[in-house]
Amino acid sequence: MLNRRVFCGVALTALAGAGAGAATVRPAQAAFRVTRSDAEWRKMLTPAQYKVLRQEGTERPHSSPLDKEKRAGTFHCAGCDNALFRSKTKFDSGTGWPSFYAPIPGAVGTKADWSILGRRTEVHCADCGGHLGHVFNDGPAPTGKRYCMNGVAMTFKPA
Repeated sequence: MLNRRVFCGVALTALAGAGAGAATVRPAQAAFRVTRSDAEWRKMLTPAQYKVLRQEGTERPHSSPLDKEKRAGTFHCAGCDNALFRSKTKFDSGTGWPSFYAPIPGAVGTKADWSILGRRTEVHCADCGGHLGHVFNDGPAPTGKRYCMNGVAMTFKPA
């Protein structure tokens, strides 16, 4: 079924490669609790994790097993293990990416992202600055938010 979210998700994924040269400005590394050199990030992350977390890439929709994860537990940053989202806030947005209606308080930061298709709100890990995804104002109650995250940027720890 092709709805607005699926269409936009596919379009954004297709354009992500085209917009790769127009990266947004990252907050200074010193602004985060966890800092590493580029070489250290490359050594500890998989190529896919590095592309998303450190270069603001986007994984293909429906490619992450975390999109279908339904167990009780917590989703953590793959770069620094910061606890980001509780499973009770996860919902199926139909986009092909893990989606949540609220992060753990203080776990994420946001900034304006003008890289493609106008202004979006980028979500990053509050501890290491790793790019996680974007937040939109079309989610369910109680927040009305949809934190659309890249599964490769996270790990899951069952309760």
